[in-house]
Amino acid sequence: MSTDFEKRLREKLDPLGDIAGAFARTRSDNDLNPGFDNHPEARPAAVLAPIIKRAGGWTMLLTARSVETPAHPGQISFPGGRVQASDADAVETALRETFEEVGLERRFIEPIGAWDRYDTITGFRVTPIVGLVEPGFELKLDPREVASAFEAPLDFLMDPANHEVREAQFRGRLRRYYVMPYEGHNIWGATAGMVRALWERLYG
Repeated sequence: MSTDFEKRLREKLDPLGDIAGAFARTRSDNDLNPGFDNHPEARPAAVLAPIIKRAGGWTMLLTARSVETPAHPGQISFPGGRVQASDADAVETALRETFEEVGLERRFIEPIGAWDRYDTITGFRVTPIVGLVEPGFELKLDPREVASAFEAPLDFLMDPANHEVREAQFRGRLRRYYVMPYEGHNIWGATAGMVRALWERLYG
C-alpha cells in the first residue's frame, strides 16, 4: 500500500505553500447530522496525522488524551492543539504541539500537505496536516496531556469497511458519528471524522 498511498497523498492533498487559502472544503462533526448548526466562530487549531513509514506496513500515530486535560479528556486524537500567536502557520502549530505532547522531533517529520478543515461541536476549527515520519524516533509523552500513544495500520484506517456509524444522545439530541474500533482503542468523533475525510479525499 505504501507506494500507491504516498503517490495519492502527494497528488491529492492541499499544498502547504498556500495553506490559508487551500480550504475550499470544510468538514464537520455535523456531516452525519443535518440540521445541526456549524461553528463559524470556532477557535483555530491544527493537528498532525503522523504516518510512520514502517517496513512491515505504514501506520498512523494516535494518542489517548489524559483524563485531566480540559479538551476532549480520555479521547483518541491526533497530536495537536490551539494555534498560538507565535505560530507562523498551521504547520508550525501541528509540529510544535506534536513535540510538546509526544516528543516526536521535527527532524523525523516531512509535512507534505493538508486536507479538509474540520469543525468540531466543541468549538474548534482544525487544520489537519499529514506528516511522513521516518522510523528511529523515540516518544516522550507529556502525562498532563497524553496518557498513551499507539500506531494503527493504514490498511485498517483506509478500509471503509472499518468506518462504522453509530448513534448517541448529545445535549438532548440524537447524533450520528464515525467509530473505528482498533485493538481496544475506540477511535471516534472528530478524529474518526478526519480519518474518514482523508479516505474520501484519497479514494472517494
